[in-house]
Amino acid sequence: MAKRKWGGMVFSTNPDYQAEIERPEYDDQPTLPEADQPLRIQRDTKQRKGKVVTLVTGFVGSEEDLKALGKRLKGACGVGGSAKGGEIIVQGDLVDRVHELLLEWGYRGSRKRGSGN
Repeated sequence: MAKRKWGGMVFSTNPDYQAEIERPEYDDQPTLPEADQPLRIQRDTKQRKGKVVTLVTGFVGSEEDLKALGKRLKGACGVGGSAKGGEIIVQGDLVDRVHELLLEWGYRGSRKRGSGN
């Protein structure tokens, strides 16, 4: 996830000072075609109180397209989850099922061992 740059100014005593805040545009990155997406699929339990989730990372594109793919995956698996910050979280240990679905839909996906294995 991209970090925001707010500048080096913390406080100014000048009442006429106008800070210019540089805010990155997140949706200006074009979404790659399905076959060119370098997706990584892994099982994960970090910071989830021992619950196992399937984590899909490496999506290149807009946040709207990421959410659409997340919704499609969650619906096909019949589970909940979320899609934000460049990653899709699918509840449960569904690495094989998610990998099969992504291949079926034309995505490239590589499975890798994540935490909690």
